[in-house]
Amino acid sequence: MIASIGPGLPQDLFAATGRYRGPVALDADRATPAADRWLESKFSAWARAVLEHWSEGAFDDLDLMVFSRTDDTAQRLYYYICELQRAGTLKGPEPFLLDIAKVQRPSSVDHTIAATRRLADRLDVNAYALEGAILATNVQRRAAIYEAGARVCLLSGSPPPDRRLHDAIEAAGFSAVGPTLSELWHDAGPLVDEATEDPVAAIGRQLHAWPDDQRGFGDKAATVIERVEATAAKAVVLWYTEEDEARVWHVPAIRAALQAAEVPARILTRRDWAARDGAPQEIRKFIEELSA
Repeated sequence: MIASIGPGLPQDLFAATGRYRGPVALDADRATPAADRWLESKFSAWARAVLEHWSEGAFDDLDLMVFSRTDDTAQRLYYYICELQRAGTLKGPEPFLLDIAKVQRPSSVDHTIAATRRLADRLDVNAYALEGAILATNVQRRAAIYEAGARVCLLSGSPPPDRRLHDAIEAAGFSAVGPTLSELWHDAGPLVDEATEDPVAAIGRQLHAWPDDQRGFGDKAATVIERVEATAAKAVVLWYTEEDEARVWHVPAIRAALQAAEVPARILTRRDWAARDGAPQEIRKFIEELSA
């Protein structure tokens, strides 16, 4: 059995195995005494939840855990778990880091394809099964339809652990859009080229081109504006956790872009991952003021 940690991973390849359980589930409110002994304070809170579950044997029935290099926390957690296993402190599944590159040059594409091929070999997936999984997953991608109410608020920044922030927006009368951490990790991304001679390479090209808001080299402010336009959002909440030191650097540019587009925004930085610091109440007040 296989599971995964992090965003931007090859869902087609996982589907082709017939042994994919999905991304690991997390409990934002659970205490993490064991993980707190091993991880520094700046690790994202979700990493503590993963490591706590791992230490309790929650993943012992898995054979392989695939980590995404597109997420800085996932990459760091991979190395910590490898060292803890080497020291005999942890058991559990074999960790595997999918080394996806994002630089916009041919060598980066080749690197990602080679990394994807190593994973496909490790999972023992043949080209026929993989092509069938690409066709099936593309059907799901094409079937995904966005629907929201007349008044939409885009929730962006750090992906929250669940829908507690979305609920605050909706309690104030707006529709909330923006992925939770689980939804982000389940995202299959853009379409993969079909009927190619090399389906592994097709997936590698998709992984390289797949936009992301952490390690990618795109214009993050432009990406937020694109999401505003795609969802017809009338407001934006930018919410960043205390430990999110990557995405928060783009706040000034995003704020300026939203001001230029005349989209009201509430910016919350250095916040508690489990929203125990009053963030839902602040968000609800912001939305209610827009409705007044």
